[in-house]
Amino acid sequence: MTDPPGWPVRREVGSAGTFHARPLPRPARREVAVFEVDRPALVLGSTQADDVVDAVAARAGGVEVVRRRSGGGAVLLEPAAALWVDVVVPAGDELWSDDVGLAFAWLGEAWAGALGALGLAAVVHEGGLCTTTWSRLVCFGGLGPGEVTLGGAKVVGLAQRRTREAARFQCAALLAWAPERLLALLAMDDATRGRAAAELATAAAAVPAASPDLVEAFLAHLPP
Repeated sequence: MTDPPGWPVRREVGSAGTFHARPLPRPARREVAVFEVDRPALVLGSTQADDVVDAVAARAGGVEVVRRRSGGGAVLLEPAAALWVDVVVPAGDELWSDDVGLAFAWLGEAWAGALGALGLAAVVHEGGLCTTTWSRLVCFGGLGPGEVTLGGAKVVGLAQRRTREAARFQCAALLAWAPERLLALLAMDDATRGRAAAELATAAAAVPAASPDLVEAFLAHLPP
């Protein structure tokens, strides 16, 4: 497969822990990394406390617990159930924005264009952060700038880590959505877990497309 103009692409399969520990490229440059986990991983946002996790349940399920360097709620990565893509943009690039919220706009449009090419009517969220009861805990429980929906349900979540040299945008596209699987790994009582599962069921949805097709459509819609 040919990389899109101006965007070197890395494709990796392995541990989410190893993937999230990677430093930003130096010198900073445009880069895309498409990652496929080889084992389940619960990925916490940078500010989430360790005690949100039910460590016993995670160990019993063979789920790796990882902390990413970008903000937001927890994401469950399972083989063939989520597509994870990192996009790096150096400071000073024409795609760079000093406004943290506006910085997502072009990336959301790229994802929406990719979904459109697959025959899906995607919408980019252009407003501010929309929070819910569960959005601080679960990434797909809320909706932020640049994130993408289908039929009102979130299908692509975005987060970013910024330094003076570059921004790393972390994108998660759902290929399956079963919130009870994620919630089973979080520390909460059964009643709260059941309420969360019911309310999150329609907050997000899976993209009805094969992962390779979605990857290639996304790469094709990156700005040159």
